[in-house]
Amino acid sequence: MTAGYLESPEALKDLRTLNARFIENFIRNDVESHDAILHPEFICVRSNGARINRESYLKAWATGFDPDVVIYWDVRDELITLIENVALVRSTNRHVIRCDGQDEAGMSTYTDTYLYQDGAWKCIQAQISPVAADREPGEETVISVYIHGVRQA
Repeated sequence: MTAGYLESPEALKDLRTLNARFIENFIRNDVESHDAILHPEFICVRSNGARINRESYLKAWATGFDPDVVIYWDVRDELITLIENVALVRSTNRHVIRCDGQDEAGMSTYTDTYLYQDGAWKCIQAQISPVAADREPGEETVISVYIHGVRQA
């Protein structure tokens, strides 16, 4: 482990890039790219408290995003905290889901926990929670927007 790297702006830049890649992997249902950033001991904690092992998580990842159902998706309010060789990468997503001709909007917030080991960041846990309407971060915090799975400029 390189202490100099972990204390540098480059480490934060790399984590922002990983966060963007995580989202891109979701939007594209890209299991291979996503698998490459997950630690072998990865676990996901869903908003209902269910713990999903790595194998089940990746299986669901292959079909988790449908651009005809998730018609809007954004990433906002990114906050990254580094503590030695552990990083907490937090963001919020706003989504609009179309079901039977009806659109329903909502937000969820996530924390992805990364471990820096053997010269690379690997996600060891992803946890997601719904966001109450009175806690929603504003439009000024939006980082990226996807409409029907296409990233907007």
